[in-house]
Formats: sequence, C-alpha cells, structure tokens
Amino acid sequence: MSEIKNEAHIKNPLVRAVREQFEHRALWLYFLCDEAKRKGLDPDSFAPAAISRCGRFNGANLVKQAQTTSLKGLRRKLFSTPARWMFEIKVRNSTDDRLELDFHYCPLVKAWQKQGCSAEEIGRLCDFAMCGDGGIAEQFGCTLELPQTIAHGDDICAVRFVRKKEREKE
Repeated sequence: MSEIKNEAHIKNPLVRAVREQFEHRALWLYFLCDEAKRKGLDPDSFAPAAISRCGRFNGANLVKQAQTTSLKGLRRKLFSTPARWMFEIKVRNSTDDRLELDFHYCPLVKAWQKQGCSAEEIGRLCDFAMCGDGGIAEQFGCTLELPQTIAHGDDICAVRFVRKKEREKE
C-alpha cells in the first residue's frame, strides 16, 4: 500500500458500489500498462495519446449533450451531484470560462493502492488517466490544469478547466 492519503468520507452503500465501477476502470489501465511493460513496450509511448483520444471522443459527446462549450454545461453534464459524491468534489468556481473543482477522494487511486502500486506508479497512472480529462477540456476549448493531485501526495486533486482566452488574460 502506498503512503498516499486517500480515504473516503461518504460511506453510502450505493456510492461505494459505483466507486467500485471506477476502481474497475482503473484496474483496466493498470493491467494494460503492466502487460505492455511485460511485453517490452513503454506505456508512455501510447497510453497518454490513447486516453486523450478517448477523452476527446467523450468530450465531443458532452458538448453535444450540453449543447454548449460553456464550462457551466460541462459541470452540469459531467460533474452532477452523483458524480460529485463519488469523488467527494467541491465546486470552487463555475463560470462559462472557468471550472475549478477540488476532489477529496479518488476511487482510481484506491484501486491502484489495493494492487500494491508504489507512489511513483500511482502518480504515473494518474497522469495517464488525466489525459482523458485533458481531451475533454480540448473539446470545450479549454486547457486542463492540475496544480495538486492526490496521486502525487497532495490532500486533494485541484482540477481546473480554463478557457484558453481566460488563460491569456493571466
């Protein structure tokens, strides 16, 4: 077990059951990367691009569902109340051009911890997984910023979607 702090506070049985589905998704990523390494392939050479591609695919669907590229639409479609329970998310800021979320728990990290991954492995797997969110951000005309992540030892994942024009103002 890694030394990463990642304990759930919401203990509802339904929330736990859904979190297990997120953990299962994390296991796919872990086993794919592990098997690739066993075969002499470097996951860094394909995982970020593949997961980013998946994120762009999902992001395009989210844009269609939301019928907007406003980050308020992204919040409504992807970060609904049930989703916020799964990751124990606090919405810090939500405007058309900026969405700031603090995740206080990560079921993906929990799955990797259960596999006995080192902190370094967990950080790498998280970097891969977040490429999907980066792909979603692209479809909304944004960049993804991750100033803090649970997988890298922080208390939270500070997930920031920032419209490119907002970024230029800073």
